[in-house]
Amino acid sequence: MTESANANIADYYDAETFKRIKTFADGKETPFVVIDTATIDRQYNELVEGFPYAKVYYAVKANPAQPILTMLRDKGASFDIASVYELDKVLALGVTGDRISYGNTIKKSKDIRTFYEKGVRMFATDSEADLRNIAKAAPGSRVYVRILTEGTLTADWPLSRKFGCQTDMAMDLLILARDLGLVPYGVSFHVGSQQREIGAWDAALSKVKVIFERLREEDGIELKMINMGGGFPANYITRTNELKVYAEEIARFLHEDFGADLPEIIIEPGRSLISNAGVLVSEVVLISRKSRTALHRWVFTDVGKFSGLIETLDEAIKFPIWTDKVGEGEDCVIAGPTCDSADIMYEHHKYPLPLNLAIGDRMYWLSTGAYTTTYSAVEFNGFPPLKDYYI
Repeated sequence: MTESANANIADYYDAETFKRIKTFADGKETPFVVIDTATIDRQYNELVEGFPYAKVYYAVKANPAQPILTMLRDKGASFDIASVYELDKVLALGVTGDRISYGNTIKKSKDIRTFYEKGVRMFATDSEADLRNIAKAAPGSRVYVRILTEGTLTADWPLSRKFGCQTDMAMDLLILARDLGLVPYGVSFHVGSQQREIGAWDAALSKVKVIFERLREEDGIELKMINMGGGFPANYITRTNELKVYAEEIARFLHEDFGADLPEIIIEPGRSLISNAGVLVSEVVLISRKSRTALHRWVFTDVGKFSGLIETLDEAIKFPIWTDKVGEGEDCVIAGPTCDSADIMYEHHKYPLPLNLAIGDRMYWLSTGAYTTTYSAVEFNGFPPLKDYYI
């Protein structure tokens, strides 16, 4: 037996914020997530303060809820968009195309044309075929090429292999962009989501510097922009440095490579803005053991991989969990409610939940504002999508 592993609320929320969330949650049918917009407002301000030289393009995929998009619109944010569906949500709020980047490198020609017709003039790419599609469907637009980066093994949710290209190809694509009548505008990278190693930005920026210098010296192309993507941390069990430390170190890397006169800098926060604002509330459905001598319990709850917690895949993201039960704890496997054996959130990393935790008790999953509602299945096993509330 061990001490109960109830998360220390003070590490994640101020007392008043959590009290407000919990009071709102009381009596509502689980599962659902409650998101405190005041927390998002505060974290956006901290981000702007930490990166005063950067333009913020919110990664809409993190949470496209109207209250969040409206708040960020009013605060002057721009938007990183991955599909025409996200585009429609943002345009419906009166956001203009000059505040939008089509950041997905995998896109249909007709979707490129739709973005172009709606006034978007900045597009990501990482392949010749996609670049040629942009030249045809969005002539004269600015393009930035996404490069592959190392160091993603130190990110809790790596974003490697599928997106980006090698440095030499990036340079070839930017030259081709010019030849196709596009504007070779810049370079982007993503060091991986929930990146714990700040040095990953240093390595990526060193690659970008080479591309800037070689294109300027050998091909007369003056790139204007660096898109550093996201990767800044949320407060999960695996702790990281504070955002202020990331900001200070990344600024130092930028000035070491590019001097005092920086190019245009873009950041694309998602998780770091939204996660800490959310609390997902679930109910214990069943508690069992697999044998009379089993050393741990199985705790089944009414939320799982298919209802918002897909980032527990391979136990990559370890959400803090709190219950109002206290006392001695015992290691538990935590699983979801569906008829799929993959619907186990934590089996190897066992949570020592309180021994007096019982069927019908509530579990509060902290830092769950991002990538929960958007990953929730429509109707797996008939369960409806995860409900969300904004206070």
